[in-house]
Formats: sequence, structure tokens, C-alpha cells
Amino acid sequence: MNRVTRLLPLIAFGVLVLLFGFGIWWNTRHSQTEVPSPLIGKPAPAYTLPYLYQPDKQLSKADMLGQVYLVNVFASWCFACGQEHPVLMAQAQQLGVPLIGYDYKDAPDDAKAWLAKHGNPYTYVIADRKGDTAINFGVYGAPETFLVDAKGIIRYKRIGPMTPALIHDVIEPKIAQLKQEASR
Repeated sequence: MNRVTRLLPLIAFGVLVLLFGFGIWWNTRHSQTEVPSPLIGKPAPAYTLPYLYQPDKQLSKADMLGQVYLVNVFASWCFACGQEHPVLMAQAQQLGVPLIGYDYKDAPDDAKAWLAKHGNPYTYVIADRKGDTAINFGVYGAPETFLVDAKGIIRYKRIGPMTPALIHDVIEPKIAQLKQEASR
């Protein structure tokens, strides 16, 4: 066995260390929760989805036109949604806009039980059991939150749990700005 052959495992290890280091560097510079959405600044997709608690009734995009609102994608099977939920319970009333709970790929009974256990901060809760409408929104998973203006345009998207700091520093100022624009 020659000298180069013996060094191959060490060289391969060095290359892996460099790739791992690059991955860490990249992730610290590029937030995975602020993934730019191609829908920002464009109309929210049309939707008509049943209410979780009244599946014979539906909520549509047209019903929400004229008001600024948030759409929060959640599911009973979502671990991160459990982390986010106490924040929504504490902050939903202060937002001053409707908060739509968008139950994503979830059995209705599971979602109802989850909300009964953890509380319901939502103005409306709609269900997308198959996830078909979520595709049009570009949903990666749960939780995700969309801020929609009074004209039905998506103005902000958050992937991952909302935090009190995010709500205070980002969401509330954006809501205030959009409400002011809507009142003109």
C-alpha cells in the first residue's frame, strides 16, 4: 500500500469537515425561518375552506377582503406548533386583526381535541385536510404564518414558530402600517 492510498481516509475526512463547516457558516448567515416567498407582494391564492367546527360552512378569501389578517398554519401533529401556541394565546387579542387558524393535513377530531387542550386563540379555524390549498400558498409545513393586507395581498411570511419578539418587532409594526394604508 503506497503512501497516497493510506492518506485517502484522512483527505476524505478533511473534505467532510470543510463541507460541514461551510454548511454551518451558510446556515448562520441565512435564516431558515425567513425564506422569501414568491407570493410576497402578490395576491393570496383564492381559497374556500370549511370551518373546523362547522364543516357545512366555509370561509373564503373574498370574505376577508377589506381587512388586514393573519393566517396561521398549524396541526395537532406539529411539535413546533405546540411551542408557538402559548405565544398566540397570549398575544392574539393585542394584534387587532383576525387570526385565522389554518388546520393543515389533520384529522378534524384531532385538531378539535388539540385546541380544546391548548386553547383557541383564533378568530376563525378552517381546515385543509388534504393540504391542496396549502400547495397554492407555498406551505412547507407547520407552523407558518402569512400576513395579508386588506386588498388580499400577501405582505409577509414566517416559517416556524412566532415569538413574542417577532410579534412585537415585526408583525405589529407591519399590521399598523397595513391598517394605515387601508384607511386611506
